[in-house]
Amino acid sequence: MQPFWPSNLPMILDRLFEGVYLLDPGRRIQFWNQGAERISGYRAEEVMGRCCARNLLNHIGPDGVSLCEERCPVAVTLSDGKDRETEAFLLHRAGHRVPIWIRVSALRDAGGAIVGAAEMFSDGTSDDHLRRQVDLLSKLSSIDPLTQLANRRTLGDRLAMRMAEAERYGLSLGVLFIDIDHFKQINDRHGHAVGDRVLQMVGRTLAGSLRNFDGVGRWGGEEFVALVINVDRGRLERVAERSRVLVGGSHLMVAGRPVGVTVSIGGAMRREGEKAADLLQRADDNMYLSKAAGRNRVTLEAP
Repeated sequence: MQPFWPSNLPMILDRLFEGVYLLDPGRRIQFWNQGAERISGYRAEEVMGRCCARNLLNHIGPDGVSLCEERCPVAVTLSDGKDRETEAFLLHRAGHRVPIWIRVSALRDAGGAIVGAAEMFSDGTSDDHLRRQVDLLSKLSSIDPLTQLANRRTLGDRLAMRMAEAERYGLSLGVLFIDIDHFKQINDRHGHAVGDRVLQMVGRTLAGSLRNFDGVGRWGGEEFVALVINVDRGRLERVAERSRVLVGGSHLMVAGRPVGVTVSIGGAMRREGEKAADLLQRADDNMYLSKAAGRNRVTLEAP
């Protein structure tokens, strides 16, 4: 099959920092640049000729719905020829979710007929910003060395600061207590090295599911805590549910088989005059209610 693009286009696209891939009308990948390899972890030889409709990158929208199965932007652009953009979370080769911004354009021949599509995607987080954060946090001995997220001490300090801001300025604040379901079984069945990778996968996915000005860290063991600012109860529940869905849609490949986990989440909104320890305890109590109700769910107090 002859390429449907100019001969010098691959060389140009490989110089871009963003990920780019080109697809034929059957949504089969015909070109995959170095940026796509960097962001997704997949090498070109692993994806060339494969159909993106088969959940290759397993794109999930911000609402937790699979784009590959229900509303693929490439499929719609191939149909109507219109450019479109959307936010999504791709499944990295290492198993965690990565926030990305997608732009899709139709490719046309000299006569104007649609002969394929180009998708460009960029990492939703700034690598330079994250590196600077990690360097700074490392110097302050405030990160969890395994997940590279804030550790318990740092989370406690940040929560105290957020509580003071909320009290002073009348801001809203929500806390999510997140626990990996049946984590001991992962360690028992696959070993602690795989368990560590699962913790890293969950941590990265949770960090990618939150806004830049929110925060998440490892509280201890298989527990994580997220601080979500300027939200009402409904928004906090949506954030928690998105995090739950994204973690559940992530997996590692171990001995050729996918290994995934789910999380149980409890959430609580700050009350006027409340202490940080009491807010955390309420979120923790709600997390245990999620466990008791069958796990892999979100529990918040009634409004």
